[in-house]
Amino acid sequence: MSAAARAAEVFTVEHGHAPSAVWSAPGRVNLIGDHTDYNDGFVLPFALPQRTTVAVSPRRDGRLSMATVDGDGGAQRCGPVTLDGLTPGEPGGWAAYPAGMAWVLQRTGIPLSGADLVITGDVPTGAGLSSSAALECAVALALLDTAGRSPDGPDGPSRSDIARWAQRAENEFVGAPTGLLDQTASLACTQAHALFFDVRSGATEQIPFDTTAAELEVLVIDTGVQHSHSESGYGERRHGCERAVELLDIESLRDVAVSDLDATLARLPDELQPLVRHVVTENGRVRATVERLRSEELTTIGTMLTASHASLRDDYRVSCPELDLAVDTALESGAVGARMTGGGFGGSAIALVHSAHRADIERTVREAFQRHRLPTPRLFTTTPSAGAGRDR
Repeated sequence: MSAAARAAEVFTVEHGHAPSAVWSAPGRVNLIGDHTDYNDGFVLPFALPQRTTVAVSPRRDGRLSMATVDGDGGAQRCGPVTLDGLTPGEPGGWAAYPAGMAWVLQRTGIPLSGADLVITGDVPTGAGLSSSAALECAVALALLDTAGRSPDGPDGPSRSDIARWAQRAENEFVGAPTGLLDQTASLACTQAHALFFDVRSGATEQIPFDTTAAELEVLVIDTGVQHSHSESGYGERRHGCERAVELLDIESLRDVAVSDLDATLARLPDELQPLVRHVVTENGRVRATVERLRSEELTTIGTMLTASHASLRDDYRVSCPELDLAVDTALESGAVGARMTGGGFGGSAIALVHSAHRADIERTVREAFQRHRLPTPRLFTTTPSAGAGRDR
């Protein structure tokens, strides 16, 4: 049974009638370019095959009901709540994400009459693979459908607009100070490509990244850990970048060229220098990776991935022992390159591996975690997949 058919079936059981539509949006892997998005920089994500699926039907009473159903049939429900009564932080928990999207859409001028939402999916949560963005984007598309404003229609908003609305929901309603990378990737990625996204200009370019044709695989190593300081640490680093921008009297760290880095760092206090060094050099690594992919030099991007991890570990200080173990073991076992991906402090690492070596690398990583008496990580390979869309 397809994900769309399952979502429709679960909706029918929940509400006694079939949904009017089913939409889905994927999680993402950021190939390279972490903590550059909120600094107006460059990122290079691709969409996962794993998706969050939302079955929807409109209501006419100005209320929103939400239910999420896991693979074992367990359900969590919220509502119906009145659309006019939505306020940041209420409802909270998982329901804040779909409720926040409804709140933003109304404030953007999209008329909503109410909706029933049933959410299913297989994007791993807590793994740094943007399950929250997948949820926001799938819900946004479902709610826009009920208002007759689908992005596929003549009166629909652009996907870049929807990405910004989803970011606003997470920033203002949920209270998480995320950048624009995750939502844009979920909405705009295409199969067999990575998305080169210039956050400042909003420009995007689909960069060929056909790992299957190159006999390569992206191995995701979900460590299964999320350290408690992840949210506060993210905020501290973002604030540090903002302080550096003020001291340098520039618009954003995007404006610092790699060639000017040493002179720029000399103007900053010691505690801000590593943050700026990471952002500036990471932008350079993203652009270099794009150039190599344009030339179909997939096996040469490994050095960029590995250098990115070192920078995130040593300068931005958002790695953790579990991520370092995953990266180091993969590299020692023959990976082309490896790095943590996402916000850090836990979650997932990725390794670019030759298909013929993947099974050996997986085994070695599992054995390394066992030797260190750590929980066995979840490992799976992934391919660049399609972005959000209507499934039925």
